[in-house]
Amino acid sequence: MIDQLHASKSFFRTSRYILFWISSLFSNIGTWMQQVAQPWVVLSLTNSPFWVGLDSFALNAPGWLFTLWGGVLADRYDRKKIVSFFQSIQFLCVLVMVVLLVEGGLKVWMLVLISFLVGLTDSLSMPAFQSIIPSLVEEKDIHKAISLNSTQFNLSRILGPAIAGVVIVRFGAIVCFSANAASYIPFFLSLYFIYPRGGLKLKRKQIEERPIQQVKEFRDLLLNPEVRLPLLITLVNGLFCAPIIAFSAVLIKNVFHAEVGTYGGAMTAFGIGGLLGAATSFISLPPSFKGNKLASVIAVVLGFVMLSVGLTHSFLFLIILLVISGAALTASNIAVNIFLQENILNTIRGRVVSLYQLALSGGISIGALLTGFVVTQLNISTALIINGTLAIVFQVWLFWKQVKTLKT
Repeated sequence: MIDQLHASKSFFRTSRYILFWISSLFSNIGTWMQQVAQPWVVLSLTNSPFWVGLDSFALNAPGWLFTLWGGVLADRYDRKKIVSFFQSIQFLCVLVMVVLLVEGGLKVWMLVLISFLVGLTDSLSMPAFQSIIPSLVEEKDIHKAISLNSTQFNLSRILGPAIAGVVIVRFGAIVCFSANAASYIPFFLSLYFIYPRGGLKLKRKQIEERPIQQVKEFRDLLLNPEVRLPLLITLVNGLFCAPIIAFSAVLIKNVFHAEVGTYGGAMTAFGIGGLLGAATSFISLPPSFKGNKLASVIAVVLGFVMLSVGLTHSFLFLIILLVISGAALTASNIAVNIFLQENILNTIRGRVVSLYQLALSGGISIGALLTGFVVTQLNISTALIINGTLAIVFQVWLFWKQVKTLKT
């Protein structure tokens, strides 16, 4: 116990990681404030759930086309510079939205277009961002660093929506967008002072390789069931369970007939669950029940939670289900992320992380679009029931595939 305490103190004295953690927390709080405000703005402009789904699709769809290239960039060039460049473009996109809101000239098609540009920069920079984290700590602390980064993300998921719910009611959505723009500043400052230990040393053959040759290496990675199966778990989570984040606004407004303050509270409940889910990564589990198997079991539970959300008409029960869904979605995705990052070489880390990001954001984008279509044709409750059922079927099948693979 004393040794573990000393190890934790030593870890927290890693100033580069702490600086990165704090600035990322502020940045993500701003991001979540805007993500709470944006679906509400879309509904205010159109009163159409389809546009909510389309906006979410535009934000996440670039991941299908560009995330793998982001992984190649992360393995070939300075990861800190990649993050700085693309996050700067993203910062300008947010500023444009603020100006359009101030001038009263924001149209829904403009919002969707800017969401696409933000998604594009995110898909190209996120593999580099995720790959920086292990470079800020000792190799033995990678598991802890990834877990704490997920805790930071989910803490922001609590604080962002909670603040946004109050801010939208008192000051309007524009303040949430402005807060997001301001949150980029400390993040940029932290990147300036970060110098990843050791850096990434490429062999001459890697440097001279054309990007298209490196992209072909993804095929070899996907042929490995220990990489493919956890990625499929993440993809199914994104397709059928993650849409609850974007469509909570529709659920709160159409089923429970509540306003934006209640919506902010619902998102806070989801964030509390996410924080609890992140905390589970610090729990010691038997080696046989880590990684893929743990992620798969949690994902099955998540499918049943989505099914229950679609069936419930009790707001109190909805809040409980949102806490559980936030915990399950986060815990499953963290288990996959940690498993992949702990079992790869630094020279291919960017590409493996990009595959993870592709499965996550790609699933979310397609899932949001499909869910938006079903909601338009039927209703939000039916859409969530369908999503939950499909999630259960696919995740049980993936769990069976893992058991079969282990036996062989």
